Amino acid sequence: MGCKPMGGMIHAMRRTLSSCIRPRRYAPALILALGARPANAQDFDLGRVLASLGDLDRQEFVAIALVLAILGFSVVSAILLMRTRTRAAENELRLRSEIQALQAENDRSNALLLSEPQVVVSWRAGDDRPRIAGDTALLAVGPAHRLLAFGTWLAPEPSVRLERAVEALRNDAESFALNLTTVSGRGVEAVGRVVGGQAIVRFRELSGLRRDLAEMTLRYNALLEETEILRGFATAIPAPVWARRANGTLAFANPAYAVATEATSSADAISRNLDLLDSPDRNEMARVLSEQAAFAKRLPVVIRGERKMFDVQAIALRSGSAGIAIDASEAASLRASLSRMADAHRRTLDQLSSAVAVFDARQRLTFYNDAYRRLWNLDIGFLDTSPSDSAILDQLRASRKIPEQQDFRQWKARLHEAYRATEARTDEWHLPDGRTLRVISTPNPEGGVTYLFDDATESLDLSRQFDALIRVQRATLDNLAEAVAVFASNGCARLFNPAFARMWRLSPDALAQQPHIKTVQEWCWPLFDDARAWQELRAAITGIDNRNSVVMQIERKDGSVLNCMTMPLPDGATLLTFQDVTDTVNVERALRERNEALEAADKMKVNFVHHVSYELRSPLTTIIGFAHFLSDPSTGPLTLKQSEYLSYITSSTNALLAIINNILDLATIDAGAMSLNLAPVDVRKAIEQATAGVQDRLVTDNIRLEVKTAGANTPLIADERRVVQVLYNLLANAVGFSPRGGTVTLTATQHGGRTFFAVTDHGPGIPPENQSKVFDWFEANANGSRHRGAGLGLSLVRSFVEMHGGSVFIDSAVGRGTTVTCEFPTEPPVRSAAE
Repeated sequence: MGCKPMGGMIHAMRRTLSSCIRPRRYAPALILALGARPANAQDFDLGRVLASLGDLDRQEFVAIALVLAILGFSVVSAILLMRTRTRAAENELRLRSEIQALQAENDRSNALLLSEPQVVVSWRAGDDRPRIAGDTALLAVGPAHRLLAFGTWLAPEPSVRLERAVEALRNDAESFALNLTTVSGRGVEAVGRVVGGQAIVRFRELSGLRRDLAEMTLRYNALLEETEILRGFATAIPAPVWARRANGTLAFANPAYAVATEATSSADAISRNLDLLDSPDRNEMARVLSEQAAFAKRLPVVIRGERKMFDVQAIALRSGSAGIAIDASEAASLRASLSRMADAHRRTLDQLSSAVAVFDARQRLTFYNDAYRRLWNLDIGFLDTSPSDSAILDQLRASRKIPEQQDFRQWKARLHEAYRATEARTDEWHLPDGRTLRVISTPNPEGGVTYLFDDATESLDLSRQFDALIRVQRATLDNLAEAVAVFASNGCARLFNPAFARMWRLSPDALAQQPHIKTVQEWCWPLFDDARAWQELRAAITGIDNRNSVVMQIERKDGSVLNCMTMPLPDGATLLTFQDVTDTVNVERALRERNEALEAADKMKVNFVHHVSYELRSPLTTIIGFAHFLSDPSTGPLTLKQSEYLSYITSSTNALLAIINNILDLATIDAGAMSLNLAPVDVRKAIEQATAGVQDRLVTDNIRLEVKTAGANTPLIADERRVVQVLYNLLANAVGFSPRGGTVTLTATQHGGRTFFAVTDHGPGIPPENQSKVFDWFEANANGSRHRGAGLGLSLVRSFVEMHGGSVFIDSAVGRGTTVTCEFPTEPPVRSAAE
């Protein structure tokens, strides 16, 4: 086979050389050499051929070289082809041998797989199609395709576990080993592994020894797991936990036990066999555990020098005992605190005026306060027996103390629903004696009910009275002539009366919508358009900081005049009132105009009197002077009749001069031009000067004057002339009103830094309606007496006293006389008449 290609190539080269090389003498030899047909390609002599080509020319040489190159390539290709075919034959023989070996191994594996009843399912990587090997009938599965529908042949819980395990095996290469139960109750073992990139699950039936071993393994694993959980729990629990062997040595102790026994660790406590309890308590616990299966008692334990109470629980085991000690100190403290708190609450409830009764979950009375006993007038002995709720209601019904009910049993059952309720309920009981109770039933968290009985009679009466008062106030507001409106703190109208709507010509329906004060202002603007006034009213109604009353008088465009006032109310609202005072203002204006006219007339009168007085004083002075001149003996003798006439002239002119002087003094005081000449005044001397002026009148009318100055020894700082003038006018006035043969009393006293002069007569007295006018100018009223005068004396008295900083009092009764008292300060301030 290898010589045929080589011969073909030589034959082709021969044809090429024959066509390309010209016939020369060496050509036949070369051709002959190439034309030889050796029996083997290895017998070909290339050197001999090249030697025969030494005489070739260039073209012939190129042709021969090309032929030789082709020849060499052909030879090499033939050799490589021969080697490839030889190697392929060898590989084919080796592959056949390996296939036979794998087939034998596969047969052995199948034989081993089928040597026992099992089913193997495998999945190649990236391939969801399972391969199933084995007899599925052994598992009572039925057809092979039902094997992977685990829910059809496994119980629900095992099927779910197997599905999750297979999914974890295929996705995460997690191996598993499960013991499953079929729907028929047979045991099946499922083991999953990843082998050679394939997920393989093997199913085998559990029977005989294998099943017992699997069950024991499961129980052992569960026991180990449970032991580990219990050990972890005992280690984590904060209370001391321990276990002892039958000989009493410590087998287990948690960290809390080590801390309680002051050991460095649990191992230290076990190695040292430390005890938590004292010897007597430990012996008692051992004795009880030997007789009984459990021990429980609250015992004292000293931990780090502090004595605490622990609830010790221990149980006897086959190989020893185990126990736990729970710290009960805090619980005992809390129980004591709760007990004290409950006692405090009970004392507090006992002081309440409201009746309180507490019933437990068995509907028995556990607490009541004194107000409860007094409310129902129940016997203390009966209440202390902890009667039931029903028994108390029956007794109250028998004594007719609770409301009459048509169906008492149904009413009581409804009341007892509070024991099953979750929220409080409020009822009202109208008792036969007229009282009304508000009953609040509150379920207790620990069971039972707390009843609170509150006497609402007074509250309801007050509510009715309040409602009546509101209706009265509403009716009063509606019938007021004043316009009233109440604005809330937000500025909206909350209340108004009909007069408000009528006065401002507003619609009651619009006001009922509670408009804002700004809206009310817009409605009222056509009648009153004073922006500043409205701004002040808005500020008073809506202001927060400045809540002062505002009082103003406004005049509207229709000519009406209103008195406006705002009043802050305690609840933050503002009361706004308007009162129509148009008629009052008109009358006031008329009166003011009349008063101004009267004042002008009075002023004119005073001016006229002043003018006339000044004008009369000059000729009067002349008359008085000539009268004195005529009475002088040096002017010549007068007849008796002339002397009498001259005496009349002198007395009349003196009286007229006194009146004119009084008028001028009053005019000077009124003009503010009079000043006081203050100096120490001897009270007795001033009285003597004043009494000397009325001495002739006292003699004429046979009137006795009594002067009392025992209590006036201190000099008075005053104008002596004016004090004498005051006393003279008082005495002259008293003498004029005293009857003939009467008595006038002048009393001077000093106390409290003041000097008092009191002049008393026993004349007809002054009627009460005239007492306020006796100090006015030209006010003279004889009241049936002999007194005649211009009515200026008391006016001067009051003016002079007030200039000294004092005051004048009058005390008079008709038919009993009159007392005029003047009060002078001992050291008056310097004042002028203008003050």
